[in-house]
Amino acid sequence: MNDAATANKPTKLNRPLKPNEAVQLYFDRAADQLELPSEIRRRLIMARRELTVQVPVEMDDGRMETLVGYRVQHNNARGPMKGGLRYHWDVDLDEVRALASLMTWKTAVVNIPYGGAKGGICVDPRKLSRKELERITRKFIDQIHIAIGPDVDIPAPDMGTNAETMSWIRNQWEKYHGFNPACITGKPVEDYGAKGREEATGRGCGILAFKLLKRLGHRPADCRIAIQGFGNVGSHAAKFMHESEFPILAVSDISGGYYNSNGLNIPEMLSYLLKHGSLEGYSEADKISNEELLALDVEMLVPSAVGNVIHEENMRSIKARFIIEGANNPLHPVADDYLYQNGVVILPDILANAGGVTVSYFEWVQNRQYYSWDLNRVRQQLEYILSTAFDEVWQMSLERNVSLRTAAFMIAIKRVNRATELGGS
Repeated sequence: MNDAATANKPTKLNRPLKPNEAVQLYFDRAADQLELPSEIRRRLIMARRELTVQVPVEMDDGRMETLVGYRVQHNNARGPMKGGLRYHWDVDLDEVRALASLMTWKTAVVNIPYGGAKGGICVDPRKLSRKELERITRKFIDQIHIAIGPDVDIPAPDMGTNAETMSWIRNQWEKYHGFNPACITGKPVEDYGAKGREEATGRGCGILAFKLLKRLGHRPADCRIAIQGFGNVGSHAAKFMHESEFPILAVSDISGGYYNSNGLNIPEMLSYLLKHGSLEGYSEADKISNEELLALDVEMLVPSAVGNVIHEENMRSIKARFIIEGANNPLHPVADDYLYQNGVVILPDILANAGGVTVSYFEWVQNRQYYSWDLNRVRQQLEYILSTAFDEVWQMSLERNVSLRTAAFMIAIKRVNRATELGGS
């Protein structure tokens, strides 16, 4: 079961795959390499606890709405569970299960002492006022506060939430449990947050892109980039890559894609985004669609928005030779296999976007010690942890002749399984 042909065998599916099924497929492929018995696989892949709660809230116009919130706690063999909280109209239990599982493997790949969890509320934050968002957040924490905390499960920002949301969560949780800023990460710096947390996921993508190119003997100046998504992850990845002399030809946000064959002025675009809230109306680039961006003739593609943007219908149009997964699950498994078989080097999400949880760990450590690090220390430690993890994944990939994704899952599964064995029953 552990031969390279099995590990790299293309996936054939006759139906769409749910997010959690996709993660299970990647898990099984790595577990086959490790020759894990079925009883161990079942224990490692199943979530320890799943919470589905009602979130009744009064809207600004006096209406009562009842939303649905989730928190899935996947594994705590290696430490307290860790994972973001997203507000999005597509949130459902299957997606949260998948993301919670990915967090277990992500924290294990970068070898920080956490397990995995994830949460979300099925809601469109764009249609809500700030006060409505705050009320929804506090009501949600009323429902789950007993199941989270600094030694149990530590939430963080994700799609649709931000540092302010984390402050509301901290304040509401502390009403029940008393002062303890380590109950949540991703807080504003002035509210016990960590310097460098907001930039961490995008900066980590940039660090690892640089590391990957160096391994392959390429220079940043010769690697044209397209970044799908210009939110927190994509914008900070663009900033770091621009400063590292990567030519960025295209970026996109909710308003569409923006392309310049001579390279985009990223500082100008960041200023425009800060002023206007989106890139809508930016005139110093050609407007293109997100699909056109994905198919551009560039060396590197960085999908940094939502999941499943590269799939069976568009995978043959991808021209990039390197893909850095800034988002979670941006490639459907069929597309992942097709591109890998055609020589595309894919840096998987459980490593590529692990910068955020790594600096969340730094924030948690600082909160526990009541001692703040400066930005240089945060950045240095982030680069050290990500670089170490990259070297381990790269070496495993070479030794076992498997993709970087399978190698990353193998390392993560071995660490979680060993912690489970040491913990006993």
